[in-house]
Amino acid sequence: MSHTTTREKWAPGTAVVALYPFLGNSTEDLPFVKMERLTIVHSTNDPNWVKARNREADEGMIPTSYVVQESKKEVKLNTRAWFHGKISRDEAEALLNPPEDGLFLVRESTNFPGDYTLCVCFEGKVEHYRVIYKDHKLTIDEEEYFEELTKLVEHYQQDADGLCTQLKRSVPKQGNREYEVEPVKAFEDAGWIINKADLQLLDSTCIGKGEFGDVVLGEWKGNKVAVKRLKDSSKAAQGLLDEACLMTSLKHQNLVNLLGLVFDDNCILLVTEYMSKGSLVDYLRSRGRLHVTKRDQINFACDTCNGMAYLESQKVVHRDLAARNVLISEEGVAKVCDFGLAHEMKVKLDGGKFPIKWTAPEALRHSKFSNKSDMWSFGILLWEIYSFGRVPYPRIPLADVMKHVEKGYRMEAPDCCPAEVYQLMKEAWDLDPQKRPSFHEVSKRLTQLHLTTLT
Repeated sequence: MSHTTTREKWAPGTAVVALYPFLGNSTEDLPFVKMERLTIVHSTNDPNWVKARNREADEGMIPTSYVVQESKKEVKLNTRAWFHGKISRDEAEALLNPPEDGLFLVRESTNFPGDYTLCVCFEGKVEHYRVIYKDHKLTIDEEEYFEELTKLVEHYQQDADGLCTQLKRSVPKQGNREYEVEPVKAFEDAGWIINKADLQLLDSTCIGKGEFGDVVLGEWKGNKVAVKRLKDSSKAAQGLLDEACLMTSLKHQNLVNLLGLVFDDNCILLVTEYMSKGSLVDYLRSRGRLHVTKRDQINFACDTCNGMAYLESQKVVHRDLAARNVLISEEGVAKVCDFGLAHEMKVKLDGGKFPIKWTAPEALRHSKFSNKSDMWSFGILLWEIYSFGRVPYPRIPLADVMKHVEKGYRMEAPDCCPAEVYQLMKEAWDLDPQKRPSFHEVSKRLTQLHLTTLT
């Protein structure tokens, strides 16, 4: 690679991603792990080296052959949540109850197939405006014309312009939603589509189970990858697309990274980096005290906390943080997974699936999920790490856990758990969410502990 090419390809500010880990050869170098994102600071006289910066703002020299330019863009699938499809006039009025001025939804017209109806509340009644499709455009009054339904709604959200009132708040459709942009095109334009011919599924054996489908092993571009295969339902498809969208915007060395998607005959495959050592909870249980060192434990704690601190900085709430949702790479790096499901997860108190032992009281009782409720879960995860994967609250029946917790019961420190780590657990388990520390703060404290943990 010529010096000129390096300058042209990687101008200051260019985002690159690591293909391989780099430990550094001198104090001037910037070490990084595989899949880590870096930003180019400037080129050098040597075309094989550039100066770069990581997410923690550390700077140093990196070899250009170890990284490639990050070319993929964030995908946003804006949903037309206000569009309810084929529902009747009576069904629409039932949904717009209790009425408030400006409350609205859009449905397909029952009297005029092919047209739409805009239903708006005003002064305790529901007005139904026919949206006419004329000359490949949409109009209500044959004065203002719009290319698409979304543009029409946006216009009347800005100004009543002849309607009984300005559109203020929509009634969102439950269940399947319509997307403004065709999802396949959105992911394709952003560079996330993987050609099916380039992806080989190596084994039908399930290597993991997700909310929407099983995960199997695959190979893409010479690397092993994890492939989440969609369960056959439109609700699952929507959930998987939402998960993938969020993953395109979140990039961190301690989050499992999305590599791309395959759309094939009503089937969706979500391809992520392969974490060869499996889930953290299985890793801890299968290796136990003989093989998991104190150094390993603090590494896992720091890695997980760093990933969560990044989600916190992006205002993303995980909602299901536990050792089962942390994966371990071949290099022993812990990475948080299933964070894309955060905003989709529903409280299922009566269902066996809901993770009662990991969930903060305010989230269980009142569905108040936040980064602070994630911190409660992180406290449980720390307990899992230092108890080598034991199930939390041993000897307490599941139905009684929250009752004990709200009365002040807290788990004791696992054997040989550092006092500083147990102190973090207790702070994470404060009944007052505001008194719990932030992930950013805990990350700093764990890093200090990491420096003093030798074996």
